[in-house]
Amino acid sequence: MKHILYATCALTFMTGTTFAQGLETYLEFPKDTPPGNLAIAPDGRMFMSVHEFYGPDLRIVEVMPDGTTVPYPTEAWAHAPNDDGDGLQGVLGLRADRQGILWMLDGQGEGQTGRVVGWNTNTEELHAIYYIGQPAARPFSFLNDLAVDRENEAIYITDTANHVDSALIVIDLKTGRARRVLEGSEFTRAEDTPMIIDGKEILLGGNPAKIGVNPITVDPSNTWVYFAPMTSTSMYRVRTTDLLDESLNDEDLAARVERYGDKVTSDGSTVDADGNVYITAMTDNALGVTKPDGTYEVLYQSDDDLPWPDGFSMGVDGYVYATINELHRSPVLNGGEDASLGTYRIVRFPALGTAVSGR
Repeated sequence: MKHILYATCALTFMTGTTFAQGLETYLEFPKDTPPGNLAIAPDGRMFMSVHEFYGPDLRIVEVMPDGTTVPYPTEAWAHAPNDDGDGLQGVLGLRADRQGILWMLDGQGEGQTGRVVGWNTNTEELHAIYYIGQPAARPFSFLNDLAVDRENEAIYITDTANHVDSALIVIDLKTGRARRVLEGSEFTRAEDTPMIIDGKEILLGGNPAKIGVNPITVDPSNTWVYFAPMTSTSMYRVRTTDLLDESLNDEDLAARVERYGDKVTSDGSTVDADGNVYITAMTDNALGVTKPDGTYEVLYQSDDDLPWPDGFSMGVDGYVYATINELHRSPVLNGGEDASLGTYRIVRFPALGTAVSGR
């Protein structure tokens, strides 16, 4: 699977709009490798989920320096589960922490409501598996993304669920216990806003797509967790100490959630050390940022070159990396038909503030 590698070739947009300099096409992928989310380890190694909406055989790949990809973490684990129990059902959320553990949010499969698999990229060994049972997860759960907080030994997960009962899930890495919080709150459920891309309303299961809490990230100091519904005009945040405080009921916890600022309908997010929360604004074919003063700004936009920006990862080189995958043209969101054009790529741009890997 040889891919085309672009070193620092600036991406030129032909939309009649002047864009800020700095966005580059880093890699382009062939039609059989639609990217999902990215994770960049502290040594610079790059890992990528292959988006399950396209029905791929591989779940996870490592993106090599020469632009090729190889199954990861092993040939057995990179595919559907085998008789020995190795393998992944389908991974969306993906994050490498600063200790080199790759955390994979493995979606629901037969007999399980979801799990998080940790793989040690330094020793190439299985680190841990955390199963997410009920009531933390629900029969209607759809586990989407995660943020990793090794200082407090916790993982924070977004469960988009049925867009009404969307919630956050908190896993205690010391005990393995998972808790469901903020279910159905104004901070996690979808707003009643149509998802329109290129003039067409996106449907999910034949109904207008309204998607609850999805983007989530934790700041480099592990003080704040930033999160939002996909279909929402607001970015929220809550202190990690409050999320981890089991004495708080949902009403008490909700009272401690802050509205951080404006955003548009978005998929992925990440944050730098200066509080700039980056979002993949797929309905606008754009990459944007919610700034510390609460304002939202479009950083880069192109109808042709940024069809459905999806996931982010902070690099170790001061760049923010993002995947592009045309997800609105995938069978799941396009009436069962794959209408993608093969615009599958990784782009990158310099962070506005200090970039710290692990998010």
